[in-house]
Amino acid sequence: MRNEVDYDDIQGLVRFGFGKMDDACFYLVRIKDVSAARSWLANAHITSARTLIPPPQTALQVAFTVDGLRALRVPDEAIAGFAPEFLAGLTDESRSRRLGDVGKNAPANWRWGGPDRNPHLMIMMYGQKPTMADCEAEFKGPSWDVAFEELERLGTSDLGEVEPFGFVDGISQPTIDWDGTRKLKGDQLVYSNLVSLGEFLLGYSNEYNEYTDRPLLDPNSKGATELLPALDQPQKKDLGRNGTYLVMRQLVQDVRGFWQFADKAAESKPEERKRLAEKMIGRDLNGTPLLPLQHQPIDGVGPEQKDISYNQFTFNSDPVGVQCPLGSHVRRANPRNADFPSAVKGPISHLLKTLGFGRKGLRDDLMSPTRFHRLLRRGREYGPGLTEEEALQPKPPNESENGLHFICINSNIARQFEFVQGAWLMSTKFDGMSEESDPMMGDREPVAGCPLPDTYSVPRESGLRERCNGLPQFVTVRGGAYFFLPSLRALRYLASVGS
Repeated sequence: MRNEVDYDDIQGLVRFGFGKMDDACFYLVRIKDVSAARSWLANAHITSARTLIPPPQTALQVAFTVDGLRALRVPDEAIAGFAPEFLAGLTDESRSRRLGDVGKNAPANWRWGGPDRNPHLMIMMYGQKPTMADCEAEFKGPSWDVAFEELERLGTSDLGEVEPFGFVDGISQPTIDWDGTRKLKGDQLVYSNLVSLGEFLLGYSNEYNEYTDRPLLDPNSKGATELLPALDQPQKKDLGRNGTYLVMRQLVQDVRGFWQFADKAAESKPEERKRLAEKMIGRDLNGTPLLPLQHQPIDGVGPEQKDISYNQFTFNSDPVGVQCPLGSHVRRANPRNADFPSAVKGPISHLLKTLGFGRKGLRDDLMSPTRFHRLLRRGREYGPGLTEEEALQPKPPNESENGLHFICINSNIARQFEFVQGAWLMSTKFDGMSEESDPMMGDREPVAGCPLPDTYSVPRESGLRERCNGLPQFVTVRGGAYFFLPSLRALRYLASVGS
């Protein structure tokens, strides 16, 4: 069954990312006057996912925390239908522990999103550098100061195609199956970059061929008339359909610390320093994978990707991580595996693995299939940026920080963002390892069974690992929240239902 998608009802960030708009800012606000806030939301010109020719030069997007929905006085029965993770929020104590938001990353140290600094809305504005100030003024309009109290204005930088550490970024994005052509029949035996629409947009079937839970309303309830019916329960109105969940985290990146650590470990040998840095990331500085490219095309890697060659690979040819280390950031963030942790060579092998027979290895059953845990990244860098050579110099006083406003879109926060963050990036048990977390994202805080998770290892053909000890923490969380990015129909509902 092909999807019938109303692009005019979807916020454009999901489909486009607005990468060609070289400037952006994110306002984190609290509702000061409910009536004025409803009026502003009702009149906001939200950019949709419809393709326009010529493309728009500016874009406006809006997302809500659960506190924001309550501040708008959205009915409790509607709010109750949202995901438990969204309702609990990002700073729940047990969640912080699982996500690595401890020590320096603890919410008590955050600039926003922590105690008493949780926003109601994130209002995202995109445009071009020369006209961004005019763009912001136009989007705000005369009622802005009456409606909202600004907690933070998060500016962004245009560093080209690189992220602050200096590596080409934004390469490995999933391809969304907007048309509903993906066939899900039993186990997926090969890695695919094509992912079901329901993984990124509520109201559509996901990789389990199921529908993610979301708020379904009685069609006779106040304000529900305009909402679309649920595809799986047509007798209900679907508040979630064409909307999604958005995770936002402000991440400070210690660029000097990273390159100076690599330089020290490499005894100041430039080529060795570069090799170690690339092994920690899992790609060359220019984005090229550390593995040979596949001759067999990968489903979902097509012309819309920046460069097909950057994504035309899996880790099947490097099972022990000699070329691309098991613990590298790229491998942790997207293991590129199918439904079995190792290759299935034929129908008999498939049957044996399905029934649980066959030889068991240390790393068997420790890796969940990638297709259930993909994220759509829509973040922006901030700060002035540093070259590798600049980063090796002593830090001057009052230097502006560099970092990433990490934004990802997913329909199931627990199974997508929280799984990737907790089970793959922060875990010291990833892929059979026992003493190291992500070399870039890890918090280096002791955990049960691993009192010193500050090691990074590079496997060798001989079987002996090259080890780096004493890794500092290179990335620190300075804010974050879970948001609901509504459809345009849902936005009109939210702006009116509590009035």
